[in-house]
Amino acid sequence: MQIVSIRDVHIGKGVPKVIVPLMGTTLKELLFEIKTIKRLNLDIVEWRADLLEDIEDLTKVKQTLSVLREELYPIPLLFTFRTHREGGNKTIEDSYYETLLVEVMKTKEIDLLDVELFSPKVMEIMESAKENDVVIIMSNHDFDKTPAKEEIIWRLKRMQELGAHIPKIAVMPNNPSDVLTLLDATYTMQSVYADRPIITMSMAATGAISRLAGEIFGSVATFGAGVSSSAPGQIPASDLKYILELLHTK
Repeated sequence: MQIVSIRDVHIGKGVPKVIVPLMGTTLKELLFEIKTIKRLNLDIVEWRADLLEDIEDLTKVKQTLSVLREELYPIPLLFTFRTHREGGNKTIEDSYYETLLVEVMKTKEIDLLDVELFSPKVMEIMESAKENDVVIIMSNHDFDKTPAKEEIIWRLKRMQELGAHIPKIAVMPNNPSDVLTLLDATYTMQSVYADRPIITMSMAATGAISRLAGEIFGSVATFGAGVSSSAPGQIPASDLKYILELLHTK
């Protein structure tokens, strides 16, 4: 199993890593969030850029990113534009999604980049990622249901084939059995097919156990709420870190 290392954070080794999202719509809001979350025991910060008011102005995006990078360093920074079709805040053209991600990579001010598996431009974005030496978390989100175990595994395997450093999937459970499906798929993927770290989660309150039991089944990181959450069922980051470390020592 490969380990993805960014400075002192080693993804795929030890306790699952806690990723905390920044959800501000302006630089002022983002800086307030940073001041708050830096007090938390976190591993990685995710900038959910789809909430930024000026997201379609590349110059302002880069200016904002530069400030965030300076404020957060040396904490690893994950850049995410979550598209509307996967639960994000804003609808943009696929061509701009590609342009945005490529231009952000070129700044060299991010450590990790979220790339959606089903983006029509996924191949082009992955080519740019190789050139810019950025760690790719390839993702897929289903806010309606939990696909069959075989489908979850297929999507994770496809991400791996496309060159993602870390495949990630998040699904919505409609009952406790769906949570078991996600955990079973995670364990099978990790133990049989994966040659790199993977991240999986079942959302909402029903799926909360998946955010805590990742180390047992094979998920190497989870998302915890800072000032606000980015998905249903996120546990406050401080509580999450405590529980994960407690489970790791037992």
